[in-house]
Amino acid sequence: MTVSTTDAITVVSGLPRSGTSLMMQMLHTGGLTALTDGLRAADDDNPRGYYELEAVKATERDPAWIERAAGHAVKVISYLLPQLPADREYRVVFMRRHLDEILSSQRRMLEHRGEPVGDESSMRDRFVRHLEDIETWLRGAVHMRVLFVNYNRLISHPAEQVGRVCDFLDGRVNVEPMVAVIDPALYRQRDRR
Repeated sequence: MTVSTTDAITVVSGLPRSGTSLMMQMLHTGGLTALTDGLRAADDDNPRGYYELEAVKATERDPAWIERAAGHAVKVISYLLPQLPADREYRVVFMRRHLDEILSSQRRMLEHRGEPVGDESSMRDRFVRHLEDIETWLRGAVHMRVLFVNYNRLISHPAEQVGRVCDFLDGRVNVEPMVAVIDPALYRQRDRR
């Protein structure tokens, strides 16, 4: 199945705290309409917002939101990718980030919310297994084209990485405004190794 990017659904995915909200903001600023509902407000952990659509979490039971998603960008956490209906084409921008940074950012967010942090070692193991599983699944998902974008490289080499995204989306987004969105000051959980 091959459809134009105007009919495809652009999906921003990855682990929690991997840069998915940043990529959604970049795509939106670059000219691609973001499919969101604004229910999750910006906070100290994501001061520019989360760019989420609550209905995505219920896709397995009710995929009705898909009907209005063609030509838009929507955030779908990597655990939910297999629930997307296979009768559509998706362009998946999959965010990768150093795992220590993801874990540190996740811990910080849970602490801010007063929620239990849990065992970081077991969370790391779950994340590693999940990434192996989802990347294997994606290789066989003929309805999904995937571009992997490294968050760390996006921050250090924004024009290069945004250019890759622009090419992947057949030029439907504008590089300059996307690059301008990146604020290194918001890159707070750095891997210091």
